[in-house]
Amino acid sequence: MPPDHDIVLLLTHSADFYTVDRVAEELSRRGVRSVRVDTDGFPARLELTSSLGPGGDEVVLRTAAGELRGEDVRSVWLRRLVSPRLDESLDPDWRESCVRESRAALEGFLDGLRAAGCPFLNPLGAEQAGNKLRQLRLAVAQGLEVPPTLVTNDAERVRSFFARVRGRMVAKMQTPLTQSMAGGQPFVYTSAIGPEHLEELEGLRHSPMMFQERIDKAHELRVAVVGERCFVGAIDASRSAEGQVDWRRSRPGEVHWEKGELPPEVAERLVRLVAELGLVYGAADFIVTPEGRHVFLEVNPGGEWGMLEKELGLPIAAALADALASAGPTP
Repeated sequence: MPPDHDIVLLLTHSADFYTVDRVAEELSRRGVRSVRVDTDGFPARLELTSSLGPGGDEVVLRTAAGELRGEDVRSVWLRRLVSPRLDESLDPDWRESCVRESRAALEGFLDGLRAAGCPFLNPLGAEQAGNKLRQLRLAVAQGLEVPPTLVTNDAERVRSFFARVRGRMVAKMQTPLTQSMAGGQPFVYTSAIGPEHLEELEGLRHSPMMFQERIDKAHELRVAVVGERCFVGAIDASRSAEGQVDWRRSRPGEVHWEKGELPPEVAERLVRLVAELGLVYGAADFIVTPEGRHVFLEVNPGGEWGMLEKELGLPIAAALADALASAGPTP
């Protein structure tokens, strides 16, 4: 792999295709070379080396295509970092140790690129921006409306909150359950809570949960933010009995994406929020009420946008490619 000091690394996993392919195509149109790195292939199929010493620091990546040195990397799209795909026959304790060591080595390699001035989209450590309570507090500070929210493991507090919102309550998790080997993120769907659930809160002893007032919906928005640009898709889940509380539970064909809009003042506040979270990219979710209010729910630093480009033709890959191509090592 000849050094050309102009390579963009695309970090993802082996089961990820459409979005990574689209960004690679857009980079190619701009005359920028990209190298895809499936992080679940380390250490079995990738070789990473980080060295530090009196002669200076060095990071090297070796793939089937050849060797790539840190100084050849222009920027990095940190789409996904997933656990290594290791031999299932390994002793479980040893396997767990191998996963930890591999993850530490990968993160150290990436930090070596960062230390050399290589820009990341999103920056290393961006997963910390996913803290939902912090997001909601910052959203309020930016002037966005958010639902009344409670995070607790106290069942009595939940019952009191249920009464305060007049029984219009939903429950959700603050984080995905885990990062799967396939790169997906299993999660518990947002669920409506009724009076019959208030005596079944024993699980809070093991894990707190987030509770919010259920907001009436005209439709929902997924907004892909890239820098100062917002790409908006709208979905009406009221046509789906399963998807009314969470559109992701809709059955195939029940709902579809349409182009949406954000009022300029809401878009400006959202862009400021994403920047304050330290992100270049984020996927934000809103509820639009029948009265036209825009209620902010969350922003996911690695949220999906492929459906918006595939179904609506929104040029999100082009915006990401522009950001990656225009980036360059900082002195």
